[in-house]
Amino acid sequence: MLLRSVPRVFAGLFLCLGVLLTGCSSTGTQTSTGSRTSAADSAVGSTPSWAGGMRTVTEAQLPAEARATLALIDQGGPFPYAKDGVVFGNFERLLPKQQRGYYHEYTVKTPGERDRGARRIVTGQGGEIYYTDDHYKSFRAVLR
Repeated sequence: MLLRSVPRVFAGLFLCLGVLLTGCSSTGTQTSTGSRTSAADSAVGSTPSWAGGMRTVTEAQLPAEARATLALIDQGGPFPYAKDGVVFGNFERLLPKQQRGYYHEYTVKTPGERDRGARRIVTGQGGEIYYTDDHYKSFRAVLR
């Protein structure tokens, strides 16, 4: 009788271990703005305070063109677009409110686009980095 119940005990232990290793939910969480985030959008435990409840993306998860733009920002240029580095006005009010001149924007090349496209990186004077791929309709805080 005891030998027949041993496999069930082990199965239960493996199930509990699996839940502990993968987490209780993979459906994401809801932010204060009502949008949903997923595990791919957020790095739990490493979100800086400046990101607030905003969705996040790691630098490694950004498109290659966005990573190239970040490298140019780190180097101080030269930038391929005349408007790179101009003041970002935050007129959409999606980023934390700051004085004018705090944020600057940079173009992220979009393959197949003849103009600047919709993708941008916006940086803050405090080291913040934000990414948008829909021309300022939404932002994700970039985690480095």
